[in-house]
Amino acid sequence: MLGKGRKRAIMLAAADALIVILSAVLSLKLRFNFYTVPDLFWDPLFYCIPVDIVIAVCVLRFFRLYNRVWSYASVEESISIFKASVCIEFLFIVYRTLFQIPTPRSFYIFDGVLIFLLFLAARFSRRIQKQLLPGKTTDRVRKRTMLVGAGSAASILIQETQRDSNSERNIVCIVDDNKNKKGKYLRNVPIVGAREDIPSMVQRYKIDEIIIAIPSATGEDIKGILEFCHETNAQVRILPAIAKGFTESVAGLVREVRYEDLLGRAPVKVNQTGIGEFIGGKTVLVTGGGGSIGSELCRQIVKYKPRRLIIFDIYENNAYDIQMELQRHYPELDITALIGSVRDYDRLEKMFREYRPQIIYHAAAHKHVPLMEVSPNEAIKNNCLGTLNVAKLADEYGAEKFTLISTDKAVRPTNIMGATKRICEMIIQSYAKKSAHTQYAAVRFGNVLGSNGSVIPLFLKQIDEGGPVTVTHKEITRFFMTIPEAVSLVLQASLFATGGEIFVLDMGKPVKIYELAENLIRMKGYKPNQDIMIEIVGLRPGEKLYEEILMDEEGLTKTANEMIFVGHPIAMDEDQFFDQLDDLIRYAETNGKHIKEKTAQLCTTYRYTICKE
Repeated sequence: MLGKGRKRAIMLAAADALIVILSAVLSLKLRFNFYTVPDLFWDPLFYCIPVDIVIAVCVLRFFRLYNRVWSYASVEESISIFKASVCIEFLFIVYRTLFQIPTPRSFYIFDGVLIFLLFLAARFSRRIQKQLLPGKTTDRVRKRTMLVGAGSAASILIQETQRDSNSERNIVCIVDDNKNKKGKYLRNVPIVGAREDIPSMVQRYKIDEIIIAIPSATGEDIKGILEFCHETNAQVRILPAIAKGFTESVAGLVREVRYEDLLGRAPVKVNQTGIGEFIGGKTVLVTGGGGSIGSELCRQIVKYKPRRLIIFDIYENNAYDIQMELQRHYPELDITALIGSVRDYDRLEKMFREYRPQIIYHAAAHKHVPLMEVSPNEAIKNNCLGTLNVAKLADEYGAEKFTLISTDKAVRPTNIMGATKRICEMIIQSYAKKSAHTQYAAVRFGNVLGSNGSVIPLFLKQIDEGGPVTVTHKEITRFFMTIPEAVSLVLQASLFATGGEIFVLDMGKPVKIYELAENLIRMKGYKPNQDIMIEIVGLRPGEKLYEEILMDEEGLTKTANEMIFVGHPIAMDEDQFFDQLDDLIRYAETNGKHIKEKTAQLCTTYRYTICKE
């Protein structure tokens, strides 16, 4: 049985044989203006045809014109057909001259042109048919689509859409910020304006869908384009960064706009080489390894081939899930999941004694601001006591690096969670001074997009339920970053740390939460305050309008990564600090009612409000 490709090649060769015959006859007829051809030329023509066919098929095969995918043929294939046609005609001239076969000189010109055009038509016939006779289309209405960007990605997307008769979209116009392109056409699609013209052009062309087709666009550019797109009712999608060779269907890469696209800045880049040398072959501990940040830390750490990864978490389901995920992808690595609480010193000490971790990432913490406001003793016990236990054991068992996951809420805190995180920073800065072998550092960043308990999953859930979306204040702003960015910062901080630093990410401009809610509603295809209402519910206890990332006295120094800065330790009396800390922890363990007042005595920048427990 012949394969499908082999059958297609034989059929194409047969068509080429007919083309050679037709071209020879037509060329001779053209030479004599379609009058009677003299027998001197006519009779030898038929003796030569079998030889001509053999030469043509052999040359075409030499140029590999029988095993190409003609559905995606382009200029390169056309050039190959031209070269083959010239070669075929040259061989015709050679053997006819050698054997003195009478042939008019103009015959070769006519024949060369005809076989080139007919070979071309035979191979591009299917594409020509699709362009001129699209055939039956599906019953559904095709989306009237606007492209943003008139570059190579847009060109390929238009080409694929025009070629596919079953495509769900009909690209009717393009906008591009290059003023010289306005009024011109890209593959017969008009370029009608720039990004600021998006709202008016959507109305004029009755656009259903907008695709941002600029794979090289920065986060800031995408955010700016989205602002104009969100003034319309059109669905917005995006074509992300793709390979230069466009080895897969561009139409298949078009995706929905994600909330990461709303960030409006370039992602943080990681010095992978340095991290690989730092982590490779070592025992790494991640406390809170089943949480949003902890699990992403584990995912990125295993890429650098540690000798052993220890996932330590009190929630067995989370720890089990990330362990199973990593073992599926990295079966050769030693990945150990241990259940326990960072409050339990004896459990931690047993783990340190058995596994002796060299690098520690401390992500275990209570982080939910409103919940901690009404359960402040738990925040002290988990965050402060937990950090003290892990930091103490890291020093005792000679760990190389200890990196604390902190938050911008630790800067001049107005809630107990932020205050406990500031105390955690003070713990590791104190241990950085007293430890002879362990380098301690903290990493401070803003809200993490999509993490458990963060605002975006809450908003998306409220939108799915039909609203309202609840915002505490119309002017409230927050710094945002993605989970991979947060983890990148943590990994680089541990690499850069020499002792006691607080690493801070340049997170660009803070985002208005109200505007974020509006954009998320639009992203889901609804109109804010029409389809989905936004309700202002008032600031929660301990909540700020604006977050800060650094206290003035900490200073700011650049690192090798231009988006990461260092805040330096603030001078304090370590002995007095640890005495007060022990006293605060003992008081929390008694579930005392005045824990916030006690916390403010230790964290002097804390400004608290009283909530009923």
